[in-house]
Amino acid sequence: WERGASTLQMPKVEKMGIFAVLALPLLLFGISGVIYIYQSVRWLLSKSAVQNKVVVITDAISGLGKGELSHFFAVLENRNRNALAELFLSRTEQRLATEIHTMLLILLDITDINCIRDVAKEILNCYGCVDILINNASMKVKGAVQSISLELDKKIMDANYFGPITLTKAILPNMISRRTGQIVLINSIQGKIGIPFRAAYAASKHAAVGFFDCLRAEMEEYDISVSTVNPTFILAEVHAAVAYGVHPVEVAEEVLRTVSSKKQEVLMANPIPRAAVYIRTFFPELFFAIVASGIREKQKTEEEN
Repeated sequence: WERGASTLQMPKVEKMGIFAVLALPLLLFGISGVIYIYQSVRWLLSKSAVQNKVVVITDAISGLGKGELSHFFAVLENRNRNALAELFLSRTEQRLATEIHTMLLILLDITDINCIRDVAKEILNCYGCVDILINNASMKVKGAVQSISLELDKKIMDANYFGPITLTKAILPNMISRRTGQIVLINSIQGKIGIPFRAAYAASKHAAVGFFDCLRAEMEEYDISVSTVNPTFILAEVHAAVAYGVHPVEVAEEVLRTVSSKKQEVLMANPIPRAAVYIRTFFPELFFAIVASGIREKQKTEEEN
């Protein structure tokens, strides 16, 4: 009788197994659908959060600047007149009917500290306010410390530190008086860790992080948010094959999410660079040993070649 009962129960077990096999794909499909809907809604909310805002983007003709323009109405700043005019015409043709502002073209050399205040005044006179400031301009240099001149060191600091903070300080009183605004610094992972042969660049990025970290705390009482976005390396067409790089479109989309959610700090890095940041923080001696080993290995390879 017990054997017969077991035989009778087996079809039920088989039915349950078939149901489980069929239910798993349906469950995965349902979860994927929920995630897709969630991301779509979040993206629409991010877009609506910046609609008809006055956004100042420095270095608008770079790959990242162009990517940001696809999401923001913006005041354009760059020192290349022809490239900026071409971008201005292209963006004007794509301008949405719902945009209430006219795009403004401004030439600005971010290393020319003296003219930055005049540019800020021009922007404020035109629009009356700035809702979002995105400090995107940057200058890079690579070489051994002893091979980089002090003049070039100063130029890097002007572009990556003094330029952004001068523009920020010029626009800040308007934000404080209105008790609203957002400031975004597109920085670098090298503001967190120093990489050999990039001393001037890393120093300028460390300085910028220190300034904007202090600014964030000071601006809290005025409801002004300060965010830093730190990618590893923003790819250009010529750098398409560089490891650990981030595509400009990815960074632009992250900037949009950062503005919408008012994130304080974002690190855009693959696992290895991200791990390097944590090792530098918690195990500095290990980090320095790894970096020194890498330099020795590089020198050995160069000697062999």
